[in-house]
Amino acid sequence: MIDRRTFGKVLGLGIGAAALPLTSLGGAASASAAAQRRAGIPTVPTITPGTHTSFAKLKHIRAGLLNVGYAEAGPAHGPVVFCLHGWPYDIHSFVDVAPLLAAEGYRVIVPYLRGHGTTRFLSPRTFRNAQQSAIALDIVALMDALRIDKAVLAGFDWGSRTADIIAALWPERVKALVSVSGYLITDVEAQKEPLSPKAEYAWWYQYYFATERGRRAMVDEAKRRDLGRLVWDTVSPTWGFDDATFERTAAAFKNPDYAAIVIHNYRWRLGLADGERRYDRFEKRLAARPVIKVPTVTLDAERDPFIAPGDGASYRDWFAGPYAHRTLQGIGHNLPQEAPTAFAQAVVEADHL
Repeated sequence: MIDRRTFGKVLGLGIGAAALPLTSLGGAASASAAAQRRAGIPTVPTITPGTHTSFAKLKHIRAGLLNVGYAEAGPAHGPVVFCLHGWPYDIHSFVDVAPLLAAEGYRVIVPYLRGHGTTRFLSPRTFRNAQQSAIALDIVALMDALRIDKAVLAGFDWGSRTADIIAALWPERVKALVSVSGYLITDVEAQKEPLSPKAEYAWWYQYYFATERGRRAMVDEAKRRDLGRLVWDTVSPTWGFDDATFERTAAAFKNPDYAAIVIHNYRWRLGLADGERRYDRFEKRLAARPVIKVPTVTLDAERDPFIAPGDGASYRDWFAGPYAHRTLQGIGHNLPQEAPTAFAQAVVEADHL
């Protein structure tokens, strides 16, 4: 999920700066589309969410500390896009996005993050660490293993944070960025300060995971599945997904390291679990909230309970390169799967900024 400090800040913006939704812009949306056509930006065809249910290619590769499971679509020598998922989700958040981008000539790579799906640690002795820089370095290692020097990075939730970090610390590896919910780099010290009760209410699962009771719920496969389903229902209130859609993703929760990774991620963010010293130099740089200078499109989902009005104003100053922002009306937290055409179009737009 998104950074609770960013959520708390944006709550104070009020309704005066309400975002313009893509699905209700009327003439403005048409004008924007026309401008993109004049600029030579391809228009991604509209598809119904749920058109695709699986990936044609699933692969594995040793990268860094992991044997990474990933889906791939599109031409082998096309410009590369990495699509990065969040929690409690998996690669199927991009099951409609990938073929749309592949049809535009992109090589699309969708990895399971550590602790998810078919991704496995190479050694049983490796600490099951889910601090932000460790996950980001997984993706850098995957790029190295695949011999990809530079790519468009696009993600939501944990995936947005991961893409933001790589863009901030290793901008030479990022051609462009699509970040749902904007700037999500975590400042652990700032996270220790309480927010207003209204803001804290949305983060119930973080505090649940901080307890032994919550950890035991994650260890129990049935309870973790039910908790994931509750989160889906809560944060995507308008998404009419069926049981089969959820179950395809829930299969990724059966990874033997899933519980440890999820619990460590949220405890670490709240300052309740230590990271590893090997990542200290990266976390020190991230604590300074570095500005992202690569071309970026940020997306907000209007029905996501973690998004308040503001049209991206709360994080605009952290993006210093070519930039565009969109808010999607009627869409919830799992934006790529709920609005695949809009997400794919944002990738194409970012690549042309």
